[in-house]
Amino acid sequence: MLSSTSSPERTRRYRERMRQQGLRRIELWVPDVDSPEFIAEARRQSRIIAETPFAEEDQAFIDAISEDLWK
Repeated sequence: MLSSTSSPERTRRYRERMRQQGLRRIELWVPDVDSPEFIAEARRQSRIIAETPFAEEDQAFIDAISEDLWK
């Protein structure tokens, strides 16, 4: 059964319900992790960090605080 309400009207009603719940709509732009530029910059920064005298200590810290994320 098709709804007699148009898509823009359903969207308007949905957004109004969300506002009534104290929420607001936002638009969020994030880096494109598949872009060649992003990949190149990530590699560049990773190499810099890996070459520091603190690389092993820093990695141990990251591993320690990330441990629960992978369980």
